[in-house]
Amino acid sequence: MRAYVIEEPGGPEKLILRDVPTPEPVAGSVLIRVRAFGLNRSEWFTRRGDSPSVKFPRVLGIECVGEVVAAPGTDLVAGQRVAALMGGMGRQYDGSYAEFTRVPREHVFALDTALDWPVLGALPEMLQTTHGSLHLGLEIERAKTLLIRGGTASVGLAALALAKRAGLRVASTTRSESKAAFLRDAGADHVLVDDGVIAEKVRDIFGGGVDRVLELVGTGSLRDSLASVAPRGIVCMTGMLGGEWILDRFQPMGDIPTGVKLTSYSGGSGDITADELSRYLKMVEEGALRLTLGPTFRFEALVDAHRAMDANSANGKMVVVV
Repeated sequence: MRAYVIEEPGGPEKLILRDVPTPEPVAGSVLIRVRAFGLNRSEWFTRRGDSPSVKFPRVLGIECVGEVVAAPGTDLVAGQRVAALMGGMGRQYDGSYAEFTRVPREHVFALDTALDWPVLGALPEMLQTTHGSLHLGLEIERAKTLLIRGGTASVGLAALALAKRAGLRVASTTRSESKAAFLRDAGADHVLVDDGVIAEKVRDIFGGGVDRVLELVGTGSLRDSLASVAPRGIVCMTGMLGGEWILDRFQPMGDIPTGVKLTSYSGGSGDITADELSRYLKMVEEGALRLTLGPTFRFEALVDAHRAMDANSANGKMVVVV
């Protein structure tokens, strides 16, 4: 089979398309013919060398959709449509940047959907991360307002769609004035051009602060996000779009306002059930949930897709079709 192998960290050119052995079926795991996969920032971090636990050489890719080739010792059958995500995929073992991948059964979801591969490929990890962030991290069932810091990211756009469907009043941020109209068209009630210091504007808009903040930018804006929240509010750090993992000289007693909770979300496939994922897919299929998707690339153009990720030029989830 063909797969993109990365031998050492670096730029997009480090992803080398090679002929490698196809994985053999193993009891308890699912051999999948990959049809499409979404691109994720965690793969970008790994490619750059910012994931110290990942050992090279490696085939990256933490999610995919495709068809079962073989699944000995499991309830899945050949030809069945499935999604696979997380669980060490593309990190502890070779992932989806390939024509075939082998994944433990517990990280594979059977799919019953008519969505085509390019659309389906955008959804599993995006929906899982958004679902976990909103419900496990932010407990939006008890909230009325939400600030999405990093609103043009794929998870930011999915969070906007799901939060609006849940009845929340949502503000989204972008670093570029040129993307403000895009966010309004996507459903944001308020759009803030983020210069790093927006807490006062947020407090003005929401009359003392917002109930919840989904922090996708990272540590560079975390203090300001905490200052944007009303008492009894929650900030959930899910993303590191800014590329900064460590917050220097963080002072919890001063930086976390009284009564504000700080949490994070970096969960896995176990945080969403097969029924929940199927329900989301059905909503997309019926037009009840409209997600903003980015460009689609051919498998042979994966390096170009990573260049687009470097340039932050995609508004929405990028998908590679195999």
